Formats: sequence, C-alpha cells, structure tokens
Amino acid sequence: MLLSCSQGVNKLTEKEKKDGWILLFNGNDFDGWRQCNGTEMPKNWIIEDNAMKVYTGEGKDPGRGANGDILFNDKEFENFELSIDWKASKMANSGIFFNVREVPGQKIYYAAPEVQVLDNVDATDNKIASHLAGSLYDMIAADPKTVNPAGEWNTIVIHVQNGKVTHTQNGTEVLDYEMWTPAWDDLVANSKFKNFPGFSEGIAKKGYIGLQDHGYPVWFRNIKIREL
Repeated sequence: MLLSCSQGVNKLTEKEKKDGWILLFNGNDFDGWRQCNGTEMPKNWIIEDNAMKVYTGEGKDPGRGANGDILFNDKEFENFELSIDWKASKMANSGIFFNVREVPGQKIYYAAPEVQVLDNVDATDNKIASHLAGSLYDMIAADPKTVNPAGEWNTIVIHVQNGKVTHTQNGTEVLDYEMWTPAWDDLVANSKFKNFPGFSEGIAKKGYIGLQDHGYPVWFRNIKIREL
C-alpha cells in the first residue's frame, strides 16, 4: 500500500487518522527521536525543507558515520505498517531499521533488519544486488528499477505482521519474507550477519524504528506508522 503525500508534507489525511496512522516526524523538530544508545539528537542531523537530514559529521570523511544513528524512542512496535519518504544525495548510503533491540555499546544494525537506502548509481556499495535500495540488506535483493535516482524522493512502505514482512517501493511490492523461520535462518547464515550475536540470538519480536547515519547526506520525511 503506497500512501500519497499529495495532501501535504508531514500531514495525515482524515482517512489516515481514522485508519490509525500516526506521524513519527512533525516536520518542525526532532520530538520523539534520539541517538541510539543515547538521550539527545546527534549534532549531524538538521531540519531542512520539511525533512530530517543527516549529513557528514564534522571531521569525518564521506562514508564514515559520526555515531548519528537515531531511534524513535516513544514506543516499540511489533505488528505495523511503516511508510517513509527518503531522498539520497549523490553516492549516499543509509538505512531504515525496524524491530531494533538497543544493545549498549553496539551499533543500530547489531540486532535489527535493515531496509537499504542508497544512490544505486554512484554509491560505492552498489556492487551486490542485496545492497541496493529497498533490499533487506545483504539478505534479499529488491528490484532496482523501482528506485528513483539521487536527488529525487522515494517512498518505502514496510509491512510487518506476525513475522511476515513486505517492502513496497514507490508503489511496487519488491520483497516478501518471513522472520523466525528456517528460511530466515538460512538467509542469516548466508549473510554478513551470520557472525553477529544479535542475529544468532534472534531478531526481537518487537522493537524501535531507526534511521542510519552512514556519513552521507540523506533526507527523510512523511514518516508515519499504524499498528496492525
């Protein structure tokens, strides 16, 4: 299900409200957001053009994050539909995380699935199909034809219900998988996460929504969710 943002940026229609959608970003400030394993927002996030923008941290080279991964800390979600608009700068790399289990001293990706955000054309991490935008990172590839190029907005909708997950990118369903199954275990075993204790222990049944700082400018807006 692709939700149109024609009604206004960072706004909900009356129908969306009745259907249980809530905004996780109001377009004006970072209310509800904080650093992963922290309490404040990292300094390399700003509000720009009604969007949350992460940029290369001071003193960091492009591609090197500044410990700027963030979580929506108001609530953990279990069964939900999450819709986010994102826009990548040239060469940009980032990610959207769900069911995040916050582990002290560990990165956001330590124990959480990642939906890839990428400039598919020029990013250095574009050599592997499952590393392209919309993919379940390093596990299942999304159709690259569904991605708009750097500088243009994309909409990803992540639907999670009782472990069954779909990714819908710009109106096209690109992935369908189920967590906590033998097939999921095989995906993990054949990915970079096979040696991550957070994955071998098992992805959490519920968790936080998170966004990644990978050291490139990326914008996020129209962040909305409804529980199922």
